[in-house]
Amino acid sequence: MATTTLLLVGVGGQGIVLVSNILAKGLVEAGCDVKMSEIHGMSQRGGSVSTQIRFGEEVFSPIIGEGEADVIVAFEKMEALRYLKFLKKNGKVIVNNEELSPLPVLAGRVTYPKNVLDVLKSKAATCVINATQIARELGNERVANVVLFGALAKILNIDNIDWKDVIERTVKKDFIAINKKAFDRGHELGGTLWS
Repeated sequence: MATTTLLLVGVGGQGIVLVSNILAKGLVEAGCDVKMSEIHGMSQRGGSVSTQIRFGEEVFSPIIGEGEADVIVAFEKMEALRYLKFLKKNGKVIVNNEELSPLPVLAGRVTYPKNVLDVLKSKAATCVINATQIARELGNERVANVVLFGALAKILNIDNIDWKDVIERTVKKDFIAINKKAFDRGHELGGTLWS
């Protein structure tokens, strides 16, 4: 099994660490060697957060360099643009069509970039998902992270992991049902929304 490299990016409070933990738990239980590194930049204040996950038969380091990620999952679209340099030449991007202005934008020091999705689509195979909207329709916008995770699980195509079982054992009891629904919606969209 070749090593697969994933980069999950977004801002604090979007549930990136939860998705990373679900992913790592499932992969380890499936017999993969998994290495994970988390970076929290002012995460409690809406700062950038990223998790690097590498898995395969034998993985020596969780740290990735530019041009090494097979897939970037962006929980916020500007963060996808910020981390795009880490994507492999034929890599894929899954992006939440969500705009969360960072502090410099809120303070008026810089402007939020225009046409982010067009730029992403021009540079990489991109799956745009309205994950926050879908999560709202399900009843809790906090499960947008699991909608995105469902899409990632679809493109990873790892058949020997029961992801919904891993979700059930990882999230709080009151949120199991909605997280499973969120996963199903993302999984369904992960095979259809590529540009």
